[in-house]
Amino acid sequence: MLLVRRMLACVALLAVLVSGCGTSSGVSNGSANSTSGLPTIAASDLPFEAQQTLKLVDAGGPYPYPQDGSVFANREGRLPRMPNGTYHEYTVEKPGENDRGPWRLVVGGGWTFWTEDHYTSFREVVGDSQ
Repeated sequence: MLLVRRMLACVALLAVLVSGCGTSSGVSNGSANSTSGLPTIAASDLPFEAQQTLKLVDAGGPYPYPQDGSVFANREGRLPRMPNGTYHEYTVEKPGENDRGPWRLVVGGGWTFWTEDHYTSFREVVGDSQ
């Protein structure tokens, strides 16, 4: 089953790459550097807290909230369609919030997505954070 999921992810990625993508850095309102078809944001342009969360994800934790790493179901279909269980969500603590707040990273299928508005909109994170 894992092999099938990986093959589907590769096919989806290949289809997007074949369609052609431009190149730029920073925030984009189009699909520059995007393999998902969503607007992009450079990892280095994310808030500091999001960059720190990316480092935690890369390291495999530890995460500040028990929900971190849980499956993101993509019920609204705003991210590319992938098998259930592909995407996982991670809290990004927003300064001044008394709870988990609206900032999240969603990771899976070879992509990382950023949302500032609790899943209403997403941008694909491109490049490496430093």
